[in-house]
Amino acid sequence: MRDVLDELHRRWSAGETVGVGTVVATFSSAPREPGAAMLVGPDGEVTGSVSGGCVEGAVYELAQQVVEDRTPVLQRYGVTDDDAFAVGLTCGGIIDIYVERIDRETLPELGEVVESVRDGQPVAIVTVIEHELTGLIGRHLIVWPDRVTGTLGSSRMNDAVADDARGLLATGRTDVLHYGPDGQRRGEGMTVFVNSFEPPPRMLVFGAIDFATAMAKMGAYLGYEVTVCDARPVFATASRFPDAHEVVVDWPHRYLKAQADAGKIDRRTAIAVLTHDPKFDVPLLEFALRLDVGYVGAMGSRKTHDDRFSRLRDAGLTEHELEKLSSPIGLDLGARTPEETAVSIAAEIIALRWGGGGRRLAELSGRIHG
Repeated sequence: MRDVLDELHRRWSAGETVGVGTVVATFSSAPREPGAAMLVGPDGEVTGSVSGGCVEGAVYELAQQVVEDRTPVLQRYGVTDDDAFAVGLTCGGIIDIYVERIDRETLPELGEVVESVRDGQPVAIVTVIEHELTGLIGRHLIVWPDRVTGTLGSSRMNDAVADDARGLLATGRTDVLHYGPDGQRRGEGMTVFVNSFEPPPRMLVFGAIDFATAMAKMGAYLGYEVTVCDARPVFATASRFPDAHEVVVDWPHRYLKAQADAGKIDRRTAIAVLTHDPKFDVPLLEFALRLDVGYVGAMGSRKTHDDRFSRLRDAGLTEHELEKLSSPIGLDLGARTPEETAVSIAAEIIALRWGGGGRRLAELSGRIHG
C-alpha cells in the first residue's frame, strides 16, 4: 500500500470514501508482490496497480461494488489458465486480492500510520481478511514496536497477532498469518494480512566519483535511501549527487562504524565501494564484511581485486567473510559507461536478493518469478 499511501491519505483527509484492492498473497508467476495496492476514488480515478495491468479492470469494478455494499471481499484471480485469460492475467500466475472500503470510519488510525511512515518509524496494518464470523472481517489492528491501536475482536487475538506482526515488521516482511477463530496459535478460522511499512532500505555508496553519481540515481530509483560518503570535501558535494538523499564528508570506515553503532544498518543495506583506493577500501571492507548486510560490492580491476583480497587476508578476514564480497562488482553485462555500470551493480543486488542467476530469460525454461 506504500505506493498509494499519499493519495489514500489525501482523500481520507478530505473525508472521501475509496475502494482499495491489495495483493495479499501470490503464487507461481504473479506480477506484483504482496502489499501492492490499487485505489479507486469516488470520482473513478485510479491510483496504483495490483498486477501491472493484468486484472486491474476486474478489481476496479469490484472496488466500486465493495464501496457501495460496505462488504470487503477476498478475491482470487488466475486459479486456472482459462480464468487467468478471462481477467487478463496472461502470465498464468495466481494472486489473492483483498478489496475493502477505506474512510475515516473504517480506518480512523490512517493519519497515525502515515505520520509514522513519513517519520521513518516501523508500523504495520493488520487486517482480518477471513473469519468464520463474517462480522470480524475487515477489522484492523495497527502495530508499532512498542504499542498497538484498534482491535481484531478480543484481547487474545490482539496479543497473538501483535507479537507475530512485530516479528514480520522487524524483518520488513508483509505476509498472511493463520490462527484459530480467537487467535489460537493452532487451528483454522481466522486469516490476517500484515502489511508492513518499514523504513526504506539503505544504499551506502563510498567514493565520490562519476560512477557514484549514476549509482546514487539507480539506488534512488530502486527505492533505496542513498548516502554517498567520501573523505574528500572537494568531491563530496550535494550538487554533484542530486539523487542522493545524503552526502557525507567522512572517512568511509569511520562513517560506516558510526552508522552500525547507531543501529542504522540492517540486512537490507547495500554497500557499494567505488573508490578502488586501498587506504579507503581496506579499512572500510574490513568492517563491512563483518556486518550482517544484504550486499557488499567493491569496484576495481582483476589486479585491484587480487591486491585487495591479499590486504584483507593480512587484516585478519576469514575466507567465509571474504566470500560475502562481490568483487569485481556487478554482473557481466559488458557495461562501459557509469550508467551501464550502475545497471550492472543493481542487477547483481537484485539477483542476490531474490536468488536470480543473472542469465537471459530467453535461455531458460520454467517459472520467471520463483
